Amino acid sequence: MTIAATPLILGGCTADRKDATGSAPGRAQDPAVALTPADRAKDIPVSAEVGTSVSHGKVTGVKLTDDKGKQVAGEPREDGSSWVPSTPLENGRTYTAEVTATGKKGRTIVGRTTFTTSPKSTRQAITSTLYFAGNQTYGTAMPVTVAFDPPIPKEARAVVQRRLFVKTDPPQPGTWSWVADGKQVEYRAPDFWKPGTKISVRSGLAGLPIGKEFIGDEDRRSTSKIGRQVALEIDNATKQMSVLQDGKLVRKIPVSMGKPSTPTSSGKMVIMEKHDITTFDTRGSADPYVVDVEDAQRLTWGGEFIHAAPWSEGDQGNINVSHGCTNVSVAAAEWLMGITKVGDLVTIKGTEVQLDQGNGFTAWNVSWDEFAKGSALPVPPGLKPAPTLSPGHPGAVAGGSSPAPGPSASGG
Repeated sequence: MTIAATPLILGGCTADRKDATGSAPGRAQDPAVALTPADRAKDIPVSAEVGTSVSHGKVTGVKLTDDKGKQVAGEPREDGSSWVPSTPLENGRTYTAEVTATGKKGRTIVGRTTFTTSPKSTRQAITSTLYFAGNQTYGTAMPVTVAFDPPIPKEARAVVQRRLFVKTDPPQPGTWSWVADGKQVEYRAPDFWKPGTKISVRSGLAGLPIGKEFIGDEDRRSTSKIGRQVALEIDNATKQMSVLQDGKLVRKIPVSMGKPSTPTSSGKMVIMEKHDITTFDTRGSADPYVVDVEDAQRLTWGGEFIHAAPWSEGDQGNINVSHGCTNVSVAAAEWLMGITKVGDLVTIKGTEVQLDQGNGFTAWNVSWDEFAKGSALPVPPGLKPAPTLSPGHPGAVAGGSSPAPGPSASGG
């Protein structure tokens, strides 16, 4: 975030008494607070936070008011480094922050800073898309995903990541990880979400300066919960899908996957969308066709789905004949739609090609250590998978150019 760098520093007042060493007793214990934006700063972005650095004490209160006397809601960051308004500030307005700091002996001071936000920016807004809708129930592998168009360059990713917030109840801390091309960033914990977890997300990018040319587009929020645990394992060697609930096998389903010329991807992916009926349209490809399919569940942006395929029921369990999708019978597809949720993990193994990172929700397609390396900010070293769980195993139960084609993208 770009804010005026010169802080306003205030210390507590003390009586001018000296001890035998010539020092004022207790002075070192008086709180002092440094604030940003600096007092009388101008052209502050509407994404600004009130920076609060305190020595010999802690922040015990923040009040931010606009030039009409209206108080702005907000809350501190967990690390105490700043106070974050709950909504973007308004362009061309003046705000006053009053920050109360309390020392170890109960002594308090109030620091104040007044700043003015910039006029509406003429920079191009980067389009962001939050793939975590509100009021939903997701599977235990559901990552929080934000996609960008155009992609975020490496030098700007820390600034963007710092404005992406996730809260979980009960707490399950995690980290964000960027796909190499900057089109997508995903958030997950070391282990699968515990069933019943409530997840609240804020993508607070409105007005955020991103590099020299761009700003963020919007401020978005959503809250949803995690449901029961279901996972699918698909093995090309046997042409069978195993459906597991709470780690226990509940059904096996014959499948037919991508033929050698259009193979299915192997890897750990997540159900992204579910459609009672959708249209696969591959006109413009080497093998053009248009077909309506029922009970389709998207696994990749590239167009790999699990879906009903009555035309290949004789091949299912025997040979691969699809254009990259996982074909199941009409009855099996309908049954799967009833048991799965967006956010359930799907593991496919033994095919000719590997899943590309970023081709879908791919947060589980790498180890935790590899995932954490993709963060643009430091990851707490103690954040590790639980030793009794294997987050890469679907049966384990844990206690954006255009980032995404539309739902009518190619299938097979």
